[in-house]
Amino acid sequence: MSGRPPSGTDRSAIEFEREAYGAIIEHARAGAPEEVCGVLGGEYGAHCSRVRTVRRAENAAENPETRYAIDPAEAIGLIEGIEKRGEDLVGFYHSHPVGPTEPSRTDTERAAWPGKSYVIVALDGEPFVGAWRWNGEDGRFEGETVRLLPRER
Repeated sequence: MSGRPPSGTDRSAIEFEREAYGAIIEHARAGAPEEVCGVLGGEYGAHCSRVRTVRRAENAAENPETRYAIDPAEAIGLIEGIEKRGEDLVGFYHSHPVGPTEPSRTDTERAAWPGKSYVIVALDGEPFVGAWRWNGEDGRFEGETVRLLPRER
């Protein structure tokens, strides 16, 4: 992956292989009206990452209709599984069954992995995927460009 933002933009990007993109949307639809969550693996880059692997997690939040939480032990196990495949941790995903693709205040307060992507699947109407990188230095999310890769032949 490139060490600089994609050409034509100053934003970082996250690229999804089609199967991975479909997997997070399918998980979000299947889990509605509760939020779903999981871990993303693939190739991590400082400004452009590629998602190849999706690992579902159990939503351990007390109120899963409006929050998500991944049990720390489960998160470590999922990340170790991704790394055993020779992939990098790209980030995390969750759904907003009713709401925008922007991180909520709670999402911002709970972010813990600087530089990693936080992908949100909104189900309000047609599914829409938004992505954000958390900047741990100043505690804010920066929008990422989401790209769906063409099918490999």
